[in-house]
Amino acid sequence: MKFKDNEPIYLQIAAYVSDQILLGTWPVEHRLPSVRELAGDLQVNPNTVMRTYDFLQQQQIIYNKRGIGFFVAPASDDKIKEYRRERFVQQDLPEFFRTIFLLGISLDEVQLRYAAYTAAHFPTSPLPSVPHENQQ
Repeated sequence: MKFKDNEPIYLQIAAYVSDQILLGTWPVEHRLPSVRELAGDLQVNPNTVMRTYDFLQQQQIIYNKRGIGFFVAPASDDKIKEYRRERFVQQDLPEFFRTIFLLGISLDEVQLRYAAYTAAHFPTSPLPSVPHENQQ
């Protein structure tokens, strides 16, 4: 895993774990890799993975079965999406809007590029319907 300098590593690992859950690689009630195992796979300190698991547990995305390990919690998909949406809306979206405004990129162009991206990267997933302003 390649880490970015502008975000704490434990949050980047939390995003990785969340991605695995959202993609269905780790479904509800699936046992997560142990702290040491994930630390070894990602080549990070086990304390960093433990911090990640603590964070995800506080978010009610995973839970601990004492002596057995960490598991994906029921309704974890909803919790992940709720957290990520709020973070995206608060942090990333304002910068995105600023950038497309400064570069003169229209929302129509963004929509076309989004459709092309999702078709190329997620061909089996139906595109969400995006209503136009003049549609009712």
